[in-house]
Amino acid sequence: MVKSKKLSNMIKVSILSAISLILMFFEFSLPIFPEFLKIDLSDIPPLLGAFALGPLYGVLIEFIKNILHFVLKGQTAGIGEMANFLVGISLVYPASYIYFKNKTKKSAFLGLFIGVVVMVISASLLNYFVFLPLYEKILNFPISAIIEWASKVNKNIKDINSLIVYSIAPFNFIKGVIVSFATILIYKRVSPILHK
Repeated sequence: MVKSKKLSNMIKVSILSAISLILMFFEFSLPIFPEFLKIDLSDIPPLLGAFALGPLYGVLIEFIKNILHFVLKGQTAGIGEMANFLVGISLVYPASYIYFKNKTKKSAFLGLFIGVVVMVISASLLNYFVFLPLYEKILNFPISAIIEWASKVNKNIKDINSLIVYSIAPFNFIKGVIVSFATILIYKRVSPILHK
């Protein structure tokens, strides 16, 4: 019985990872942000999996999705995938952890709200201290060029601090809200399948 449940969960993880990977290829930009910031909905399957199976399953789905994306498309020496994974789990883990403790609509909303806040803070700090310096060091893509690119869309962007405040943080907030809203709309419909 335990083995069949584990097998069932791993099949669900595999399917959700594959859907998540496909969604990762459908990305769109918003005119209020620089072109390099693109929204995709690939965090929805990890959230669905985490809500149904537990937080660690959501982390696993995020991990598999990004490994597969790196193998198939890896254009940024893995930096983009690492960013997607770390920022993704900063939404998925807290949101599902809170929901999993007390499975009510209220805790789902609270979890997603806290998840979005954690995601915005994590994305801001990780971009400032890790991702942007890595792009510069490994890919020879200067932070100054990123700032210049972003300033064409928003004149308030003049340095790395204003890049985080006017671009990275609000972008991740909007992405988190879109993904959370979509998850709320979808979860009840797919929940019976995920709990079988």
